[in-house]
Amino acid sequence: MANKLRHIAISVPDPWKTAEFYQQAFGFKKVGETDSSLARGVYLSDGTMSLALLNYKTDEAAGDRGRDYVGLHHIGVWVDNIVDARREVEQAGGQYYMGEVPVKGNIFYEVKYKDPDGVICDLTDHGWGGASKDGVQDAGGPALRHPDLQADRSGL
Repeated sequence: MANKLRHIAISVPDPWKTAEFYQQAFGFKKVGETDSSLARGVYLSDGTMSLALLNYKTDEAAGDRGRDYVGLHHIGVWVDNIVDARREVEQAGGQYYMGEVPVKGNIFYEVKYKDPDGVICDLTDHGWGGASKDGVQDAGGPALRHPDLQADRSGL
């Protein structure tokens, strides 16, 4: 199988401030923003990996660590086949956490599991915006649903 780690999400107090650091220090490019019912944030990419800098809106949305936690929140694996990957994760001891594959197959989704230590692992066979499954820059990942979205920064 050619499953690839292609997404890392970090819970931070101010995604825009943190994004400036990663852009200046490592040359990452901003590929979008998010403002969902769960979190607001910035998506960056090095051309291969997607880095989500997220400020969770509630403790429930943030999960076990709560919204004030700062650090690695979850990782994402771009899988070849979501059905096979889910079965393999469960056989290895992963526990389903949340998310489902949508009925319409071309919509972005993540199915979340917890590893034996409680770390959240996202699975998708559609990839992440700004990421490339095969490591070829600008050759992968879905387009962001709202590429010009400017997230609400109030409350940071």
